[in-house]
Amino acid sequence: MAVSAAIYVGVGIDGGDRRPATFARAPHNSAAPASTGVWVGAWAASPSGSEPGTETNGLAGHSVRNVVHTTAAGTSARVTLSNLYGQQPLTITHASLAVAAAPDTPAAAADTMRRLTFAGNPTVVIAAGRQVVSDAVRVPIPHGGDVLITTYSPTPSGPTTYHAHARQISYTAEGDRTADVTGEPYTTQTLHWRYVTALDVLSNESDGTVVAFGDSLTDGISSTVGENRRWTDVLSDRLHAAAGSSDAPRYSVVNEGISGNRVLTDGNGRPAENPSGLSRFQRDVLGRTGVKAVVIDLGVNDILRNPGRADPEAITAGLRELVDRSHARGLRVVGTTLMPFHGHRGYTDQRESVRQAVNARIRSGDVFDAYVDFDKALRDPYDLRRLRSDYDSGDHLHPSDKGYARMGEVFDLEKLKGAAPAEL
Repeated sequence: MAVSAAIYVGVGIDGGDRRPATFARAPHNSAAPASTGVWVGAWAASPSGSEPGTETNGLAGHSVRNVVHTTAAGTSARVTLSNLYGQQPLTITHASLAVAAAPDTPAAAADTMRRLTFAGNPTVVIAAGRQVVSDAVRVPIPHGGDVLITTYSPTPSGPTTYHAHARQISYTAEGDRTADVTGEPYTTQTLHWRYVTALDVLSNESDGTVVAFGDSLTDGISSTVGENRRWTDVLSDRLHAAAGSSDAPRYSVVNEGISGNRVLTDGNGRPAENPSGLSRFQRDVLGRTGVKAVVIDLGVNDILRNPGRADPEAITAGLRELVDRSHARGLRVVGTTLMPFHGHRGYTDQRESVRQAVNARIRSGDVFDAYVDFDKALRDPYDLRRLRSDYDSGDHLHPSDKGYARMGEVFDLEKLKGAAPAEL
């Protein structure tokens, strides 16, 4: 066969230039790193399940242009594509990467369009349940900018692996419009990220990656679409601003939140949709590029979605297991207290007592290496069981934009420094 159907899970460097004229040519070899640096995560999103309505055909005959927001600048880039929830091989005949011309647009900035290859091939076949990493391409990636990652599949390959709650508008177009720079064919909008799960960059400004691992509070549910107002965005901006002027580490931030996620319990299906924190930790944290530290904000759904009495000891034991796995890799772990939810439809006094018990364990210091007290920062000082009104989106569980900003601002950046202790 002219095109290999083997699954490529490493990172290759294409030694030639196979691009047609519709793709920009960078100086020298644009498919190889331009300089030295460190590979770090500039963006990531956990695959959360299979997209409804794509069970048979997937997105055959469509170009999918994902818009992702970067947390690190770099001179080269590579992407990870996933067919985790597919039931048949996914054939990608064309894939591209470009810097967006402006926020909230499918148009590419001049001379940034690059064709992606996989072990030197422009076509890749991703087996069901697997993922691939592209070859590196040379292109300047800005910090805090939008990048367009586009795929085209000509054949049925459902269901589509996706991240359901992007809080970011992406686009689709009919036919193979992978190399289009105008954005004009991309007339259909979506609030999902499809297939793409990571963007890595070769960076001279970042020394490593922080993975934020959580549920909808990390995913950014209720934050303003397209404005990057999740608490992880605020944390990223603060780390970038502090670089070189304080004791804060030079880290990028990637967001591995899944709405509805729990520490202990998987969702339905095989593979499980919305897999538990314990199930997905290897994939979404330990498998990320250049990880130096982990922030864990999980546990509230173990309380709210438990039909019986949630066990605070089981929840904290699960969190502690995640810490142990991190320590085995030399990673520092910062945890967060669980924020209040009085007024939410799932609130009961019994569930509140479980939340308080989990927070007491976290504050005692025997769960994480360090913790950030999101509960104290966002709760109503006159009713400690609920969010302060201006930090509340209105559902009494998820923060407003102001609440998310507060979460990012209260984070002590120095808590991310250092390796895992030999013994907690």
